[in-house]
Amino acid sequence: DLVTVRGPYVAIAVIVTVLFFVYLFSKLPKTMTHDHPLTLREFKETFGRLIRNKCYVEGVLAQAFYVGAQIMVWTFVIHYGMTTIGLTAAEAQGYNIIAMVIFLSSRFICTFLLGFIRPGRLLMLLASGGIVLTLGAIFLNGYAGLYSLIGISACMSLMFPTIYGIALNGMGDDASLASAGLIMAIVGGALMPPMQGALIDAGSIIGDIPSVKTSFLLPLVCFVVIAIFGYRAHSV
Repeated sequence: DLVTVRGPYVAIAVIVTVLFFVYLFSKLPKTMTHDHPLTLREFKETFGRLIRNKCYVEGVLAQAFYVGAQIMVWTFVIHYGMTTIGLTAAEAQGYNIIAMVIFLSSRFICTFLLGFIRPGRLLMLLASGGIVLTLGAIFLNGYAGLYSLIGISACMSLMFPTIYGIALNGMGDDASLASAGLIMAIVGGALMPPMQGALIDAGSIIGDIPSVKTSFLLPLVCFVVIAIFGYRAHSV
């Protein structure tokens, strides 16, 4: 199984390494106005402002749920295909690669749409699409369920940077510390997949629907949280 999924991750590692050296020798723009590290007092004051900022706090939570959903969806594509359709590991991994290609292609499309749709509204629409497709992965049989599962990647494509931008909007110098909190929110990707695995091992919780399908109720909850954040960012 490890050999089956090794190729894409080696390719990703190579690309990340190349980009690292590109940025290493590039002159990055200055984003902060202060020229000194935060003192303890400044840190406490900044942290206090961030905690009182509802949009930021909700953004950190939404980011944690997003990363958790992304890792869960991509992690269990192979298990889903093998269990519900009877694909081999190699065949199921092929669909996982398709999901990643869809993710990449959709990012360009959604970036274009940002020129016409406000970020909060676009995030809400993408999360709503993720909810519908996740329901399809749970309740549709055969390849329809699998296609719904890989289609979720199209909806996830721009969620991370959109949540990031909304949460940091208008932060000024506080963005230096605030961005660290948003990056730390990726811990959701470490906590939630084991929870989904436990749901799979526990057996079905909706009639005779296979547990690998019903386990996607957890990503469904994640997309609901993200949709609420998108709505509040746009309307509230």
